[in-house]
Formats: sequence, structure tokens, C-alpha cells
Amino acid sequence: MTPAIDLLKKQKVPFIPHSYEHNPDNTHFGDEAAEKLGIDPNQSFKTLLVAENGDQKKLACFVLPTAHMLSLKKAAKAIGVKKVELADKDSAQKSSGYLVGGISPLGQKKRLKTVIDQSALTFEHIYISGGKRGLSVELCPRHLATILNAQFTDILDTD
Repeated sequence: MTPAIDLLKKQKVPFIPHSYEHNPDNTHFGDEAAEKLGIDPNQSFKTLLVAENGDQKKLACFVLPTAHMLSLKKAAKAIGVKKVELADKDSAQKSSGYLVGGISPLGQKKRLKTVIDQSALTFEHIYISGGKRGLSVELCPRHLATILNAQFTDILDTD
């Protein structure tokens, strides 16, 4: 199906796939997923790739609720670098192997340092991209962290 789904199956992680009709005019992919699946936008998580210290070849992965913005300052601190900026579209797609709007933290071509916002721990299950637009995966946040060797920390912009 997708590399994300294949990885979950290979690792024997319990998950539930959820498909929905993606509107090609909608570029707010995470918000669209939450709306179409009828879930709390705080339980629907987006995947953002950032460039470490301005280097588009050195990326890291952040997973956070679609209802929030990433704090670049907290993100940099979480991975121990001076600064981060959002990865450009081409770098993100090339590194992950997915199209923007369908980037999953799972099954990326390159294994990246990954941080999940700590708010994920308030839910028994969260929803993340399944690796393509119109496909989300419901799973336990702790299982996600284990597969990705990810840490939980506060990465949300609260300004």
C-alpha cells in the first residue's frame, strides 16, 4: 500500500487505516483529515520536516497536532541544534519519498531524528498520515515513538 503501512505491518503494530476523499484544492492537509474523519484536530497530527542550521540536506522530523504551529526555537532545542527552519518542499519530498500533504513520519526513505509533541500522550490513539493524501493511520502514540525511536517533548508555538 504505502511504505508507512508496510512498516506498521512488518513491525506488527496495531493500527487502523482511515481513507477519505482528498480535495485537490485543499492545501491544509491535516485540517482536512481531521474534518473529514470527524476527529478532534488536537488528535490529528501532521508531519513537518525541518532543516538543521539552514542545511536542506540535514533534516529532522516533527510530529504535532494539526491545530497548532511548530515552535522553531523549541524544535531546535529538542534536537540540540542552534536553529531550524522548515524544509523546502523539494528537500522534504526527496528525503521522505512522499508528496507534501502525504508525508508520514513512518517509512521515510531516510531515517530522521524524530520528535513527537508531548500532547500525543494525552490520547490513547492519534491519527497521522498514512503516506499519501487521503490516508490517515490511527495508532497508539507510544507505538509510534518506539518504531521511530522518537522522543516526546513540548514543541508547540504558544505565542
